[in-house]
Amino acid sequence: LAVWFRRPSGATVPANAALESLLVDDGRTSEEYTRATIPGAVEFPRDLGPHDDYQTEWWYYTGNLQTKDADSLSSRDFGYQFTIFRRALNPADEVLEVEDPSEWRSNQLYLAHFTISDIAEDEFYTAERFSRGGAELAGAQAEPYRVWLEDWSASEVAPGVVRIQADTDEVALDITLSETLPPVLHGDGGLSQKGPEPGNASYYYSIIQQQTSGQLAIGEETFDVQGLSWKDHEYSTSALSPGSTGWDWFSLQLDNGTALMLFQIRREDGSIEPYSSGSFISSDGAVQSLSHEAWQLEVLDTWESPTSGAEYPARWQLRIPAIDLALEGRPLMADQELDVSTIYWEGASEFSGTLAGERVAARGYVEMTGYAGTPAPS
Repeated sequence: LAVWFRRPSGATVPANAALESLLVDDGRTSEEYTRATIPGAVEFPRDLGPHDDYQTEWWYYTGNLQTKDADSLSSRDFGYQFTIFRRALNPADEVLEVEDPSEWRSNQLYLAHFTISDIAEDEFYTAERFSRGGAELAGAQAEPYRVWLEDWSASEVAPGVVRIQADTDEVALDITLSETLPPVLHGDGGLSQKGPEPGNASYYYSIIQQQTSGQLAIGEETFDVQGLSWKDHEYSTSALSPGSTGWDWFSLQLDNGTALMLFQIRREDGSIEPYSSGSFISSDGAVQSLSHEAWQLEVLDTWESPTSGAEYPARWQLRIPAIDLALEGRPLMADQELDVSTIYWEGASEFSGTLAGERVAARGYVEMTGYAGTPAPS
């Protein structure tokens, strides 16, 4: 999952009159977009690229990185998030026909989020960008794979190898990610149901346990880093079901080569949406689907944001009896809340415990939405 587009009460999104005048928006409803309904429809390399006939899409990267110090006791930890979202303003087959159309004209809006978590210094850096999907300002393609927003990009540089580049006035990231396992299809052959309504689903796959190396800069200081990255790609025309308030999403990469993804959609009455689900991925890439009834997740502590006033879970106990997994986890630093055009918590986290009686440790990312206000349907 990734954060849904919304404009929270009291927040503003930078206005751009030129952008608004050149984008096509004829007031079409989400009912006229394509919906995810068929299991097994994901195909590679085609579905690495964009799906403009679906209303919402994202290419989402997170990773846990460390400096390449010979003495592991002195290594420095970082986390990163790099996500590019696409939002259709009207169905692709309903774009208004005009004479001599401008290359700036587009019915696709792109948004990107970029964060760096500097764990040792307890500093969280965030940045957000918007652009149109015209004049090569932003876009995506499958072959060769590339997704970009201006000079921020994730681009294939060799088979199974992607380079991520992004920078701000404060931080910069230039890393390469190398695949070690084939893509993981979540749900029913890549069809991930989010609610009981027909078509309230996404196509969802991940590329996990990606060996990562490169450089990360903070201010004038540059670090050689290495670690593991996780990619999610999801596209849909769907929304949270009525009565849902937000979700908690976990992606964990265990030190024995296995991995875990799970999300739970929270409801107003305190229950969990029955269509919440997850996947356990073995070290050889085999996937075991998990229903929301398969796990018990207990919040052991909370943290209150000094910025938004939202109270987020800050320590968890997770048990999945079916795979004999018991973990306890926490954020690597408390304040990893994004206060951009939406407010949500997304941060580097660590877990430890046992799997089938053997000690394991994990690093990963947790995303929590709806604690600072209810997400609006996308």
